[in-house]
Amino acid sequence: MANQADAMKDCLQGLRVVDLTRNLPGPFATRLLADLGADIIKIEPKGGDPARAFGELFSALNHGKETQKVDFRDPQGIEAIKTHLKESDVMLDSFRPEVLEGMGLDAKTLHAINPKLVMVSITGYGVADGISDGSDDSQIAHDWADKAGHDINFMAMSGVLDQLKTANGAQAMPNIQFADLAGGSDTAVIALLAAVFAAQRTGKGRHVAVSMTHSLYNHMVMPKATGKLVASFSGKNPKPQHDFLGGLLPCYRLYKTADGRHMAVGSLELKFWQGLCEVLELPELKDAHWQRGVMPNLPESQKATKAVAEKFASQPLSHWQQVFASADVCVTPVLSLEEAKAHALFAHQDGHQSTLGWQMIKESCTDNA
Repeated sequence: MANQADAMKDCLQGLRVVDLTRNLPGPFATRLLADLGADIIKIEPKGGDPARAFGELFSALNHGKETQKVDFRDPQGIEAIKTHLKESDVMLDSFRPEVLEGMGLDAKTLHAINPKLVMVSITGYGVADGISDGSDDSQIAHDWADKAGHDINFMAMSGVLDQLKTANGAQAMPNIQFADLAGGSDTAVIALLAAVFAAQRTGKGRHVAVSMTHSLYNHMVMPKATGKLVASFSGKNPKPQHDFLGGLLPCYRLYKTADGRHMAVGSLELKFWQGLCEVLELPELKDAHWQRGVMPNLPESQKATKAVAEKFASQPLSHWQQVFASADVCVTPVLSLEEAKAHALFAHQDGHQSTLGWQMIKESCTDNA
C-alpha cells in the first residue's frame, strides 16, 4: 500500500509551498500537493489552526507537513514568513481580499523579493469590484468580496444548494463540503499548478484569486443544459428533483428497498437499461427508454418508473446487492460511510482513512525479439 501511495511523489518533488490557510479548503489543497511530493510549510497563528479542535481532521489534512507558528500581527512574524517566501514557489492563503496588503504580503511586495512566486488566494466570493477575469471584454463587478462566509453560504449563493432536493422537493442539508473541497481545494490546485508551470517558462509569478462560489457555479454545467432539455418537451424549467438526472428518468434515480435502504440506478444508456430490465425480470420495459424516444413526460416512462420501484421495494438491500453483484448494468447499493470504510474498494486506505484519487498503472513488459 505504501508503494502505491508513494508512486506519484516524484511529480512535485522540489516544489516548495508556504501554506497560510486554515480550516478545510486550503489544507486539503496542500494535502493533495504533499501527496504528490511537494514540500509544505504550514504557518499557523500563535493560537493555531482552528481545525486543531477537530483532532483527527487536522491530522488527516496536515500530517507530513512542516508546521510553524508566528504572530501575524507582529512585524517579526511577517518577516519570518517572507524569509520562507524568498525560496518558495507558491504561497497559498485564505484571507479576505485586502488582508494580505495590510500585512505587507501583497503581490507587489512579494514579487519584489521573489519574482517567480505564485500566490493563490482562496476566497468565498472572488475579487473586488472592477477586476477582470482575464478576458478582453469582461469586468467583474460586485460588492461581495469582503463578505464572510462558509461552505453552506457559498453553496447557497452559487445555486448548488437549491439543486440538492429530496424526492418530495424538501431542501437537503449536505454533510459534505462541496464548496470548500470542489470549489476551493481542487480549483486552487488546478490554478496553482497552471500558474507554476507558466512561471517556470516565463520567470514571472502571478496572484490568482480562487472563488469558491464562482467555481461551484461553473460546476453546474449539467443542470444548466438539462434544464433546457426538459423545458423543451415539458414546457417549463424543471425543479431540481424533476430534472433529467435529478430523478425524472426511470433509468437514473434512487429506488427504495423493502428495508428502507436505497439502490442507485445509473442505467442511463439503453444497453444498461435493457440489462437492468433482464435482471429485474421486466422485459416489457426494455424499450421504455429516453434513447428510444420515450421521454419522462410520456405515460410509458412513468409506468416504467412505477414498475421498477415496486420491484425494488419487494426485497431488502442485501438481496439486491447479491443480485447485482455480477450484473454490469450500473446499479449499486447506497452505502453508509461505515459500510464504505469496510468495503474492498477502500481496503488500501491509510491510517487517516484516506485513499488517493489516483493510481499508477504498471506498464506491461513485452518481448519484441
